[in-house]
Formats: sequence, C-alpha cells, structure tokens
Amino acid sequence: MPSDLKEKFQSRRRLLRLLQADSGQSLGELAEKAGMSQSSAWRRLQELEAEGVIRKRVALLDPARLDLKLCIIAHVTLEDHHDEALASFSAVVRDRPEIMECYALSGTFDYMLKIRAADVESYELFMTRYLMRNPHVRTVVSSFVLRELKSTTELPI
Repeated sequence: MPSDLKEKFQSRRRLLRLLQADSGQSLGELAEKAGMSQSSAWRRLQELEAEGVIRKRVALLDPARLDLKLCIIAHVTLEDHHDEALASFSAVVRDRPEIMECYALSGTFDYMLKIRAADVESYELFMTRYLMRNPHVRTVVSSFVLRELKSTTELPI
C-alpha cells in the first residue's frame, strides 16, 4: 500500500477511535488528538459519514438514573419462519422502545433480545402485552442480568 493511502487509512481509524470514546469533542480537539489539521479532520469525517461508516452520533444515557435498572436477555422462538411471521415479529421489535437490541440467531433460539425495564412487573406487562400476544411467538425464555461486567459501544478498530 502506498504511504499516502496508508496514512489516510490510519488517520481515519484514529478519528473513529476518538469519536467512539467521546463524540462530543470539538473538531479542534479531534484534529489535535488525531494529529491533523481541522480541515483534514472535517474532510475525513464528511467522507466517513458519506460512506456510512459513521451512521450517527448519539449520547449514551445511564439506564439506572432513568429508572430502567432491569436488563433482560430474552430468547425467542417463533412458530414458523414464513414471511408473515417474520414481518409480524419484526414489527414488534421495531415498534417497542423497551427492546434495545435484537439479533437473529442460529441454534436453539430464533432471536435474542436485550430489553430494558424499570422492574420485573413492568417487564411482565411488556412480555404479556407485546411478545406473547404475537401469534407467531412460540416461546420466550427470559434471563435477568444480575451484574453487567462489560458494556461498550466501541468497535475494536
């Protein structure tokens, strides 16, 4: 790889690591920490956003301070995998703000959900009103997180 392309690649990664750690930094701070001019940093950021590498910039909130202390991992199995079942389940996932993450899985379960709730009662209400009322959901196996050992949004780049 030519040295100018290698430097561009490395400077993009430096910027991305800095943004992942704190996206609230000013352009000047980012540029200084990345070892480049503000105009170069701005140009690189614009490229990364245009390419879809940077999807959006967000604030990370503390769930406990917002009365969402309970974290639940729910494994879901569907009755079948026809288009209607998948679309119906996907709609529930998209529409319910309690569902923080959803992954389609290989193996025993079809999906894994990460859900936030204030307490067990509010989770039970959510599960019975939304998950179990979906006619395509066969089972939901819930585990309550006892302690969070690691939680990060930073990709290992």
